[in-house]
Amino acid sequence: MCGIVGYLGKRNAYPVLIKGLKRLEYRGYDSAGVALITDNGDLQVYKTKGKVADLETYVEDKDISGSVGIAHTRWATHGEPNTTNAHPHISNSGNLAIIHNGIIENYASLKEGLIAKGVEFKSNTDTEVLVQLIEYIRLKRNTDLLTAVRMALHQVIGAYAIALLDKNNPDEIIAARKSSPLVVGIGEQEFFLGSDASPIIEYTNKVVYLEDKDIAVINRNRTDVEFVNINNEKMDHEVKEIDLNLDQIEKGGFPHFMLKEIFEQPKCLADCMRGRVNVEANNVVLSAVIDHRKEIINARRFIIVACGTSWHASLIGKQLIESICQIPVEVEYASEFRYSNPVIDSRDVVIAISQSGETADTLAAVELAKERGSFIYGICNAIGSSIPRATNTGSYIHVGPEIGVASTKAFTGQVTVLTMLALAIGKARGTIAYDDYVQLVQELNAIPEKMKKVLELNEHIREISRVFTYAHNFLYLGRGYNYPVALEGALKLKEISYIHAEGYPAAEMKHGPIALIDEEMPVVVVATHNPLYDKLMSNIQEIKARKGRVIAIVTEGDEKVKNLADEFIELPQTLECLEPLLATIPLQLLAYHIAICKGKDVDQPRNLAKSVTVE
Repeated sequence: MCGIVGYLGKRNAYPVLIKGLKRLEYRGYDSAGVALITDNGDLQVYKTKGKVADLETYVEDKDISGSVGIAHTRWATHGEPNTTNAHPHISNSGNLAIIHNGIIENYASLKEGLIAKGVEFKSNTDTEVLVQLIEYIRLKRNTDLLTAVRMALHQVIGAYAIALLDKNNPDEIIAARKSSPLVVGIGEQEFFLGSDASPIIEYTNKVVYLEDKDIAVINRNRTDVEFVNINNEKMDHEVKEIDLNLDQIEKGGFPHFMLKEIFEQPKCLADCMRGRVNVEANNVVLSAVIDHRKEIINARRFIIVACGTSWHASLIGKQLIESICQIPVEVEYASEFRYSNPVIDSRDVVIAISQSGETADTLAAVELAKERGSFIYGICNAIGSSIPRATNTGSYIHVGPEIGVASTKAFTGQVTVLTMLALAIGKARGTIAYDDYVQLVQELNAIPEKMKKVLELNEHIREISRVFTYAHNFLYLGRGYNYPVALEGALKLKEISYIHAEGYPAAEMKHGPIALIDEEMPVVVVATHNPLYDKLMSNIQEIKARKGRVIAIVTEGDEKVKNLADEFIELPQTLECLEPLLATIPLQLLAYHIAICKGKDVDQPRNLAKSVTVE
């Protein structure tokens, strides 16, 4: 969840590191720091509580020379966010500096042992334990740094992506990973490190994705990177070229990444469907289904594992697959699934959904399912990430980098891929009538243009948002395919405005939540014109009878709900199963504008980070 940047090469390291931290700040913004081996040979560590901008201010009068360095932006796990606990951490001798993403689960016992041997600690972090352990082994065994790193990592339980500097060897960075992403960028006589490719792409498109228990030895005097594992076995890695450009990771004139990414959704979904949805041939083609037809279409059941927003997309996927493919689907929180001793075997297909492809709980669920013999299908956004590499097959959502912490375009991208997956399987199994299949293909292809019409309501939604900024609680209601939309709308509001919100199936309101409704409780109801419309009308009347204030999401031309609601937002007509792709957008905008009215930082909400790489 923290952001790691490293540089070794011919240019000044500090500007590269700071620019990289800014591009990774969505991964953590409690504190930031940088370690440099300066031109005069000193190891200088500068760090401070707060954001990268605070670090820049702090170092204004400091020595930032040198062509090698590591930098970090933190999302706190062990130890409160403050300057002492910020990374990098240095060893007792002052010779080693380390940055770390992940959690060292056995840090307490390791720390206790080191204290007993006379090692002194300055912070409350698990990370400092690792740098002190490495130095202790190095001195005790009189060995080189790589050997000390390998021996220390053998003692570590947990997840890590680390980068290490040695004051006495300014020509080298040692990096390693386990269950936490780390990318090595390879340029012309220079090397880069990043938690993902965003801080690297400005300088090179050639990268190597480290595998679990890999160690990279990056040396100024080599033209390539040496890769070994913790057993000191040589590892061969293919250098990959990444398809990413700077425009994708800049705001592009929008005030926030979140708003940019909301407005990118029509193009992103068109990109997601390109080469897969062929309207002329009335066909959906997913290579994963073609290549693994037997395992997928003969599955006894599908089990979808995911977290957060991806879990909400999974609930929509469940309805799509069961309706179109006639295969039972279970949706599990990955964090619960991995500890639940699930009854699964080779007849089951496990679908793992994660925007980053690095979500720790989802990755652990994948490994558990593989051990039980299940076939694994991954749905991810980040190319080359851990989950795609761990699965049997899968589909990328291809919506481009998502920088805003609150997911928007990744959600609709995931729902789009799940829709295409259901269509591809349903056709292969013969469980969907041809006319219905053609209609769905045609309407799915029309969704990006209909999304543009919804986005034209942005100013209207902003005006509605101003009215409800006062609220301390919100209720979101939906039914059928739109129940997960209600859950996702409530989550967005919670994430960025810090207003308590809950999503419910509308019919369940009478089983408890109705007690909360009064004139101070805004209720968002997704009441589009589908087979459950009359039921939702009754729910709205129940709310109004108790003086609740209703914001209704309705289909264009609806008059009944509009006459009942206090505020309404109209959506273009579409098929019921595709309504979530349109109905989600006004809820994203509602959350965004309420948060802006409250003066919140929508791109970097408190206590949250984009990629949850720890439990």
